[in-house]
Amino acid sequence: MANSYKISIKEKLGYALGDGAANIAWRGVATFLFIFYTDVFGIAPAAVGILMFVSRLSDGISDVLMGVAGDRTNTKYGKFRPWILFTAIPLGVILSLLFTAPNLGSTGKIIYAYTTYILFTLIYTANNIPYGALMAVMTGDDKERTSIGSYRMVGAFAGGMLVQGALLFLVAHFGNINPTISVNELASDKFQVMVSAPSDVENVNIKTKDGIANFIWEDNKTATDTPTTGKSFSMEANKSYSFIVSGEKDLNKDKIVIIDQKSGYSYSIYLMSAFLALFMFITFWSTKERIQPPKEQKSNLRRDLKDLITNKPWIVLLTIGLLFSIYNSIKQGIVVIYFTHYLHNQILAASFMVALMIASIAGAMITAPLSKKLGKKKLFIYAFLFSGIVNASIIFCGPNDISAIFILGIVSEFAAAIFPTLFFAMLGDAADYSEFKNSRRATGLIYSAGSFATKFGGGIAGAIIGFILAAFHYNGQDYSAIQGAIPGITMLMSWVPAIIAILGAIFMTIYPLNQDKMNEITLELANRRVTE
Repeated sequence: MANSYKISIKEKLGYALGDGAANIAWRGVATFLFIFYTDVFGIAPAAVGILMFVSRLSDGISDVLMGVAGDRTNTKYGKFRPWILFTAIPLGVILSLLFTAPNLGSTGKIIYAYTTYILFTLIYTANNIPYGALMAVMTGDDKERTSIGSYRMVGAFAGGMLVQGALLFLVAHFGNINPTISVNELASDKFQVMVSAPSDVENVNIKTKDGIANFIWEDNKTATDTPTTGKSFSMEANKSYSFIVSGEKDLNKDKIVIIDQKSGYSYSIYLMSAFLALFMFITFWSTKERIQPPKEQKSNLRRDLKDLITNKPWIVLLTIGLLFSIYNSIKQGIVVIYFTHYLHNQILAASFMVALMIASIAGAMITAPLSKKLGKKKLFIYAFLFSGIVNASIIFCGPNDISAIFILGIVSEFAAAIFPTLFFAMLGDAADYSEFKNSRRATGLIYSAGSFATKFGGGIAGAIIGFILAAFHYNGQDYSAIQGAIPGITMLMSWVPAIIAILGAIFMTIYPLNQDKMNEITLELANRRVTE
């Protein structure tokens, strides 16, 4: 019976591609949407924070409904796999719309952002909850489930590495307008920069590669034009635009960057969305559902909900999922802003995120053997504390401490990768516990509430980032406002998420399922299934 629970490498890899696809969407949104909304689409950071928080309030209802729907789906393909198939293309489409910036007024932008963001969360829910629940019905062996979880997280981090590592380079590629640039030196650190483009460009951003110099229009006819590290404007074909640029020495045309960020982000995400849909199709065709609810189980939503709220392991995991999601989402959401405005090197953020993804893959791969040695509970606590303390140390790094920032970020991320790898495997344990205790199984419902915790945590993280930056008067298009917000940016990159990690470690101490209890549950459920 035990061998029937073993899953082939091929199926594990196919399952892993599904989270690779999901993380093209999830990490793309977590990492780039905030800066896209503020610096490209022109929405105030506090408004973005409120948007991300408010939009997640509906997740509790939609996630539970999706879990209930998944448990009650019965097709020749299973309960959960059909949802992965049917939502693959819609998820790619809504992700593309999320990073599309139509020409609208301030109110229109807010309406468009709320509409597309809410639709994204709903479609992501319809895709990701069945995907997560699928892992729990692929096998009844909790150790094998942890192994699948490790593969899943390798796929997740590989998808994250794809979007985080490649996107900024793709933005530069797709945003290239083939400009003509001339630079005339006026003083040692003051230059006249003239630019033109061969065709009309609706929205471009000009800055230097180092992002230090200040730009001001040479023909300054308005008193509101203040020096900023970049200027956003529209260009008419073959028309010359002139700036006075100061603050950097030895400036030449090769150090001037002009990118149509609007088109750059949009076309880059369109390409990523195509890969997302392809990976989801592969996951559907390569996986199989093996664990079914007990044959005598009748559909009873009230009973399922009662079992859920009396499931102590699940209640603890719900809170833990919320906390580790806030922790990870703050870390991800501030990276590009931190590298752009504190280290003055946005492209370096791509290298940093690739390094973190490699560390995450290593962390996911080491999770299964470590959990066998320590148990899931102890490993979760140790990883939380270690990752948080290391991450808090980034506060001591200055703008020139690049190596130290990379090292601390990589070490912290290695431990942080253990959180989701264990969490989704442990939700399967909670489903087993419910079946063991109540002789009923509602896998989709258990995963739906767990998914809500992680997604709502992302919304809280977005609100935390938005409110802290707003408290420091951050404005991504205003140089002086950016400099005033540096303390807020550095604290978000370091000790603010560390506080969340310490809270998570403390709360995890009350989790009731140790490895001995899980061995008992797995053996008992295997014996029950043999007799059915």
